[in-house]
Amino acid sequence: MTQSFTPEDVYLERVVSGLDVSAKNQVVCSVKGADREKDEYFSCLWLISPVGDEPRQLTWGSSLDSGPRWSPDASQIAYLSNRNQGSSQVYLLPCNGGEPRQLTSLARGASDTRWSPTGDRLLVIGNVTVDPNQRHEGCVRDDGAKAKAPDPDSPKLCWRLPYKLNGTGYILGTRSHLFVVDVNDGQTTQITSGDYEVRSAAWSPDGKKICISRTREKPNEYHCTDIWVLDVENDNVRRAERMSFDQANSSSPSWSPDGRWIVFTGSLNSGDPQCRLWLIDLETKEVKGLGSESLEVVPGDLCWTRSGDSVGFIQAREGVQSAALISVPEGQCKVIAKGNRHLDSLALGDGFVYTAEDPTSPQEVYYKAIGGEQEQKISSFNAWWNERDKLAVMYRSFCTPDGDGGTEDIDGWVLQLQGGIERKRKTKGPLLVDFHGGPASYVDLRFSAHSYWQILACAGWTILSANTVGSCSYGRKFSDRLRGKWGELDLPQHLAIVKQLQIEGVVGDSIAVSGTSYGGFMAAYSIGKCEWISAAVVCAPVGNIESHFGTSDGGYYSDTYSIDAKKSEFHQLAYRLSPTFLMDNVRTPTLFIQGMEDERCPKSQTEELYVKLASAGNVKTEMVLYPGADHSFSVSGRPSHRVDALQRICEWLESCIENRS
Repeated sequence: MTQSFTPEDVYLERVVSGLDVSAKNQVVCSVKGADREKDEYFSCLWLISPVGDEPRQLTWGSSLDSGPRWSPDASQIAYLSNRNQGSSQVYLLPCNGGEPRQLTSLARGASDTRWSPTGDRLLVIGNVTVDPNQRHEGCVRDDGAKAKAPDPDSPKLCWRLPYKLNGTGYILGTRSHLFVVDVNDGQTTQITSGDYEVRSAAWSPDGKKICISRTREKPNEYHCTDIWVLDVENDNVRRAERMSFDQANSSSPSWSPDGRWIVFTGSLNSGDPQCRLWLIDLETKEVKGLGSESLEVVPGDLCWTRSGDSVGFIQAREGVQSAALISVPEGQCKVIAKGNRHLDSLALGDGFVYTAEDPTSPQEVYYKAIGGEQEQKISSFNAWWNERDKLAVMYRSFCTPDGDGGTEDIDGWVLQLQGGIERKRKTKGPLLVDFHGGPASYVDLRFSAHSYWQILACAGWTILSANTVGSCSYGRKFSDRLRGKWGELDLPQHLAIVKQLQIEGVVGDSIAVSGTSYGGFMAAYSIGKCEWISAAVVCAPVGNIESHFGTSDGGYYSDTYSIDAKKSEFHQLAYRLSPTFLMDNVRTPTLFIQGMEDERCPKSQTEELYVKLASAGNVKTEMVLYPGADHSFSVSGRPSHRVDALQRICEWLESCIENRS
């Protein structure tokens, strides 16, 4: 006998990340879960075999173990852990048995590791303490890697942008730099310094060079990143050469096995979240796009095949994420593993290893041989889903207005209880329209992102989430059409889909809306335009575009790109589009959900909306603020906060629908 999904399922879910494949084709990964009693997360390393052996747990306890990397000879695994109750450090785990050995003792912790080709050294990205009062390259203290964090209550000098970051807060007191660590004795040498941040790094095949992604040093371009190549001798940088110039954002550089090429992801414009592949020819220094300009890449590691003639990556196309191979340098792309689902966390060995999930199937690890036809599920970390009510999902197209007098087909996900809503309700059930974030994004299928889908579906709701105009993965022209027209083009498309579902008899007259980030903007915008909406949940929204520009960690460049207006026109356009100025029209009971430490869509955005709506006094409204929670708290926030938010969301929607029926 199955049972319904509940908010408490947060404590059962396991999230897999950090896949890595050894030279012997063994898979290691990190598996994260929530501890109910401690109200925090833990993660452990697991070993998985693609040939059918049972997965084996490698590390235990309540610490966070993540980012595993196999040594070149597959004899040990380097990984990050806070097992000694401090910041994350690098540990080495022997594969023939034995306890992990702590390798680093960086005062501010480590965030990434990469083995040298010979296996005797590790590249480690770590934080160093700096003095923000100096405002120049010499701001890094001599003992920056050893100095402890400054007093959190000390004054915070802000002299460039960005000065804060979601999930971190004030950032001008630290820099992330690159270290080389001797695997045998742990000797640690800092090899980069200056007023910039190293985001990622990779060795050349001969171990003599390192490619890095790093921020720029100009105060007004610090959010931009470029690819550099460092010549290294005896753990000292002899020469540093910038390789990318035209791209505003360059990340995840990966060296080809023969040393001829570096492939990376990037976008041309600051504030543009859509990435494509780029290729550096190290013989000619030429940088060119790899593959079609319309080929969109999900951020993450790029994996070379062992033959060195192709690169594996996660492709975003028409709302789904698939594993793909692209030939180098020809740029011929072939999808290897697809379906109406989202693949993630890709690694390559003798075959593809990846995680996948959709609204009716939990995240698990899969394996598919290169050139093979069938994939194998090689994990069962979320077997508890088998005890839940079965759900049915349709991924289909809807005819909607294109905003120019014509029509266009829009893709949308429709989720219901398998067997029909009649199992839970005697009449046509209510519909929840859940707007995705972005707007240059697409529907997120992760269970952790919106577990209320499954909970409400089990209660007889239908869930709709659509990739309306402005969504990425459908080509640049489609996503660019929404710039400067937030809500004005995409809301009519959502309303047309709702009408079509009503005509088909799928749903009744009770309609609710919800969303987070840009989805929160859309939920607020829709209730300002449509009095007939029965209930709304607005999470971490953009409420006032003009104030968001000045209070968000990235608003000063992302809003400029998204709104696509001259400075002289920005105020007028921001006023026209912002839902804050529509709250006097709202007649929909509205619940606001907000993390108090959100720096992406700060709580002032929600407060403006809430105060405008509450002071108008036309309808019931509540606001819930979660201490310590940032913009990602619905996915990675304190477990009890996530459970509480899910309970409030579902209870609010159910009570509002009942009161209106």
